Amino acid sequence: MIVDPGIHEPYANTLGNKCLQKPVTPLFRKDFNTAGSGPGAGKRIRSALAFISGLGQYELTLNGQKAGDGFLNPGWTDYDKRCLYDVYDVSALLSKGQNTIGVMVGNGFYNINRQRYFKLVDAMGMPKLICRLKIEFEDGSTRDIVSDESWVSSPSPIVFTSIYGGEDYDAELEQFQWDSPDFDTRAGNWKKVLLVKAPRGLLLPFAGYPIRFTDSFSVKKIIQPRPGVYLYDFGQNASGIVEIKLQGRKGQTVRLIPAELIDSNQLANQAASGSPYYFSYTLKGEGVETWRPRFSYYGFRYVQVERAAADSAAGLPRMLELKFLHNQNANPSSGSFQCSNELFNRIYTLINWAIKSNMQSILTDCPHREKLSWLEQDYLMGESVHYNFDIYHLYRKLVFDMIDAQTPEGLIPDIAPEFVVFEGGFRDSPEWGSAGVILPWLLYKWYGDKDILQEAYPMMKRYVKYLEKTSSGSILPATGLGDWFDYGPDELGAAQLTPKDLTASAIYYYDIHLLAEMAAVLGNNADAAAYRRLAQQTRKAFNAKFFDPVEKIYSTGSQTAMSMPLCLGLAESKNRKAILANLVDSINRGNKALTAGDIGFHFLVSALDEGGASQLLYEMNAREDVPGYGFQLKKGATALTESWPALENVSNNHLMLGHIMEWFYNGLAGIGQSDSSVAYKDIVIRPEPVGDISWANGTFQSPYGLIGSSWKKEKDRFFLKVIIPVNTGATVYLPAGPANQLFEKGAPVGNQKNYRLLGYKDGKVLIRVTSGTYEFEVKNKN
Repeated sequence: MIVDPGIHEPYANTLGNKCLQKPVTPLFRKDFNTAGSGPGAGKRIRSALAFISGLGQYELTLNGQKAGDGFLNPGWTDYDKRCLYDVYDVSALLSKGQNTIGVMVGNGFYNINRQRYFKLVDAMGMPKLICRLKIEFEDGSTRDIVSDESWVSSPSPIVFTSIYGGEDYDAELEQFQWDSPDFDTRAGNWKKVLLVKAPRGLLLPFAGYPIRFTDSFSVKKIIQPRPGVYLYDFGQNASGIVEIKLQGRKGQTVRLIPAELIDSNQLANQAASGSPYYFSYTLKGEGVETWRPRFSYYGFRYVQVERAAADSAAGLPRMLELKFLHNQNANPSSGSFQCSNELFNRIYTLINWAIKSNMQSILTDCPHREKLSWLEQDYLMGESVHYNFDIYHLYRKLVFDMIDAQTPEGLIPDIAPEFVVFEGGFRDSPEWGSAGVILPWLLYKWYGDKDILQEAYPMMKRYVKYLEKTSSGSILPATGLGDWFDYGPDELGAAQLTPKDLTASAIYYYDIHLLAEMAAVLGNNADAAAYRRLAQQTRKAFNAKFFDPVEKIYSTGSQTAMSMPLCLGLAESKNRKAILANLVDSINRGNKALTAGDIGFHFLVSALDEGGASQLLYEMNAREDVPGYGFQLKKGATALTESWPALENVSNNHLMLGHIMEWFYNGLAGIGQSDSSVAYKDIVIRPEPVGDISWANGTFQSPYGLIGSSWKKEKDRFFLKVIIPVNTGATVYLPAGPANQLFEKGAPVGNQKNYRLLGYKDGKVLIRVTSGTYEFEVKNKN
């Protein structure tokens, strides 16, 4: 049964005069006895499992001890379509005799009020709880403790919480040991709960890794920009919360304002990250007090502390310790990269912090002002995220979020879950909605999940049909956002260098092409044939509209306009070499500066790498004098920013634009798989020793096991160590020609039982290897 505390407070709607109900953050508790009378009395407990969902987020305790180490559970979903529950083994938390279940429930995305900063307002219901504790005894009998009318509820000390606005805690309202068996509910404001109707969404088990606190930072520097105000600098911009230890008098309130930037007065600057957002704590005045928020987080590097002192200032509470706790989805790490170029290592770290900060129960764009799942980055940044983390469960959830968000007309909106309906291109951009087709394919290619193709197939067919209906002559209209935040002469935003109908139509073609591939995998041969015909028709129309067959240029000739047709199979084979040459020439004439945006840069990286122009990629990114990664680092960024020039009026911790990360792995380290491979069954090792890089190391934990590529250059020699997991094979590319000498573990290379020489191509020798560890050496004969 679903229970509600039945306690709500009125508050003024700041957008009007209507008085609304503000949800109280409730405490729920249930006492039960395993030793007294009733089922299970006096029996020894074998195991106990807790099944629980609290909307929007919850914390569960048994006898005062927290179950699990998750944060912001359960995962965010469209609650009208599906609600997730978690399962905990709480056997070790139960006692023989009297026990107490305690649950605190906060708002999350289930109820977003209009106080303080908000990106959107959503009130799907008041905080509510469903819970089942299943106890199994040694004799095989069981007992269920469920959420019913026997539970009681009381307001918690959290007097305000918002996923967008922060959290306030009044320690004077604490009820000591409220979730322990010895607590007397008659001493507080405890009332019987209300039984309420369940949300419309299906109640389903959460499959994946929870959000956890995976790192913490101590303060690096404290300054006092003005009397009574202290600024704590943690040196790293990331997602997180604060944890404080302080001492002061009862009733004193401390305010903490997190920010990723500071202004010219060295005060917190939330202008681009959502303002006002803050945490506050009211002391109970009992020795050293420790607190951390439970149901809200932010992206920040700095914390501005007001009404407390970092020293023993008279009359103010004393801040004894202030820590930064970083939260992220606890997906296991899957890869590592390092090279001799320290700037590239710093770029790797820069992007990785943006990945970690935005990898929550969805893949968010930024950890502060929006926290929304903008879909284009899911596939464009997919390889970059996938090389670093095992995102199988996260990406499966994203697919179902898109299934839930799809409209009856077939549209997949730009965000999913669609907590707010945006207008225009911010809801209907094919470059965003196409994640609904591309993500299932990536899950199949990365992890071999054929089932997700079947589960998502109806959604994908409906979306391609939707795009087909909106097209004219197989070309999509110039609506949507296009190459978002491309770098040109105008203010950053919607595409300015590349026509929107080009990027939209290119992705549309790719959707059709992939759907044909997936139909074939699923054995839907008639569908596959129909989609191949539609793809060919769309390809022909695309080239007729956008390609200049004389100049060998697509449309405006921008980095995006030239790269997408090369990567997506739109360019005809006879023209590919000339198109790539024109792209390279254009980049060279443009001072090798980055101009492609959110959509195009992924394809630019791939086009240059696959076209043998990794040296140019190196030259474009191994610098700090033009807007790009090095430029951001020079300005002091510690996480990837939303704009190439790291503007202060937009996010400074953003997931998009980190696509060079995939090149670090599949270009510099050279770890990839063949076009026909699934789940890295057929591996490709093709390192690119470019620029002044003298060595690079990369590892990737594939479904078959660890893949490793480690190379170094020494004078006239090139060394490559390769690790290939069992039940796989690999094609290894070495920078060598027939004039070079080749060795493996000191012996001349020849056709052996575990490897064979395939030949030479484009300045490289190709060697086919089976599973194992290999140490190749290339040496000049003279």
